[in-house]
Amino acid sequence: MSSRGTIRVALDAMGGDRGPEVTVEGAVTAARELGSTVILVGDEQVLQGQLARHDVRGLGLSIRHAPEAVEMSESPMAALRKKKHSSIRIGLDLVKRGDAEAFVSAGNTGAVMATALVVLGPLPGVERPAIAVVLPTMTHRAVLLDVGANVDCKARHLLQFAIMGNVYARDILGQPTPRVGLLSIGEEEIKGNELTREAFKEMEDEPSLNFIGNVE
Repeated sequence: MSSRGTIRVALDAMGGDRGPEVTVEGAVTAARELGSTVILVGDEQVLQGQLARHDVRGLGLSIRHAPEAVEMSESPMAALRKKKHSSIRIGLDLVKRGDAEAFVSAGNTGAVMATALVVLGPLPGVERPAIAVVLPTMTHRAVLLDVGANVDCKARHLLQFAIMGNVYARDILGQPTPRVGLLSIGEEEIKGNELTREAFKEMEDEPSLNFIGNVE
């Protein structure tokens, strides 16, 4: 935690289609309106120039220099091997050392996932990372995962995703007993391919989940 009592967020200021201009602008807005503490990670000279365009007096903003940036078109594994001083790598190193509590990037998703696995490692009991999105519904917000981190999964991976989504909905979205569903081609238990049918059984047997079955 920062001296301001807020979570310190390391931001890949060079990432995204319009970084660093838009990322710095977003960081300034978050610091001003939410009181966030943001560590801008990227080329220090460039970031100083961007910050000079804003009134940042009294805001919880700082810069951590990173001389390299990962382009959106770069191979994730190539970036991991060759760019040891990228804004992604240095930002995740801040989290590993305890100098930040979270890392945010709008940059190369594959590079973020690959680097996070190497630098931070997976949570105990989690074999694969997952990308989650929060979607609005008529009555509440729902968490959908995985939406792009994995091409092929086993049933146990889907169970792990369900557990992670359940924890997120409970602890972050404030839903005491989240309902967990499995996306399939029909609501009946027999619907779906072998993978979804096997995952259905594993989720049904998991006592920590309020599993409601297939969601069409």
